[in-house]
Amino acid sequence: MSVDELIEQFLAELATRSAQSPAQLEQLRRLLTRVARLAEVGSDVLGVAVAASALDELLEASAVFAPFVDRTKVTVFGSARTKPDNPLYEMARRLGEVMAHQGWITVSGAGPGIMEASAKGAGREHTLGVNIDLPFEQNSNLYIDTETMLVDMKYFFTRKVAMTRASGAFVIFPGGLGTMDETFEVLTLLHTGKTDPVPVVLVDTAAGTFWEKWMTFVQSAIAADDYIGVDDMCLVHTCHSVEAAVEEIDRFYSNYVSFEIVDGRGRLSVRQLPSADQLAALVALAPGFAAGEGFRVEQDGVITFDFEGRNFVNLRLVINETNRWVS
Repeated sequence: MSVDELIEQFLAELATRSAQSPAQLEQLRRLLTRVARLAEVGSDVLGVAVAASALDELLEASAVFAPFVDRTKVTVFGSARTKPDNPLYEMARRLGEVMAHQGWITVSGAGPGIMEASAKGAGREHTLGVNIDLPFEQNSNLYIDTETMLVDMKYFFTRKVAMTRASGAFVIFPGGLGTMDETFEVLTLLHTGKTDPVPVVLVDTAAGTFWEKWMTFVQSAIAADDYIGVDDMCLVHTCHSVEAAVEEIDRFYSNYVSFEIVDGRGRLSVRQLPSADQLAALVALAPGFAAGEGFRVEQDGVITFDFEGRNFVNLRLVINETNRWVS
């Protein structure tokens, strides 16, 4: 019996023992086929070990997150060094509390500082933790349910996948290299369309200047030298209070519902469809989306437009404009 036949036999047996959707079976088929091919070519043992470990971490994260698939999630990033007497700690705690009251689950790195504060505010029943194993840090904080709502990771890249894949919003407090890594990771995913459009809120104290200094660097060193476009920073919003941060997240979802690409057309689901003047404003804002069939209002609460799968910054500008219809 060939390897392919063995895989099909295994999948058929699995389907009789547990409920598996066609989509789940197809993904398992792809995975098993890939494993078989690795065995055939005699891949490097270390490379296979890394791949197996990464896959194991991602699957464990998926299992931990699965019971909460229908809950909206806000991922909070920030420094592990922020102490409880720092005003930013209290802001992160308050943010977790407010978002939990609104029905959101907080996703954090499960460690100290901002991660601890946001989990403390949200509470154990509203916090998912994705911990990173490091020699000098860190054990999960006391506000994480370590039995059912925590996953430990060896690799930073798998940790970022787990923390970003299912998030409906990102709130980022000042931090160091890890926080900067996470910030630019999120912006890269949004800029390239590797994750759904979501709000990214950069939070500081009322008198804080951390994000203004960061933005000065981005604009003067990155945008000014044409490494990014001048409009690309529309992907983030700077706030100096918890109330402003929550308001920004609520504003993003005030009219916008979802976005997908079908057959080269963008499909933007909204709660309130545009008037003729509002539709004309979208054309003026993003003329590239008006090529071909142009902007069209469908009957199912959807606005469609030509979308080449690249300009996600203009997509964000369009989303912002649609939200102004209900503000």
